[in-house]
Amino acid sequence: MFLLLFFVLLIQFFTYWVFEPLASFLEYVLEIRSFPIIALIGFIFLFSVKEFEQN
Repeated sequence: MFLLLFFVLLIQFFTYWVFEPLASFLEYVLEIRSFPIIALIGFIFLFSVKEFEQN
């Protein structure tokens, strides 16, 4: 029983260790105050793409 509990806690620790920095980064990027910058970059990228089909 204690061995099973140990393995569960170990898996939870490594999952937190791997995914916490990614979750923290996404939380910072997706904040409301940085949304206009992301939207501006998205619109610039969207409208700066050249057309590949030229008739």
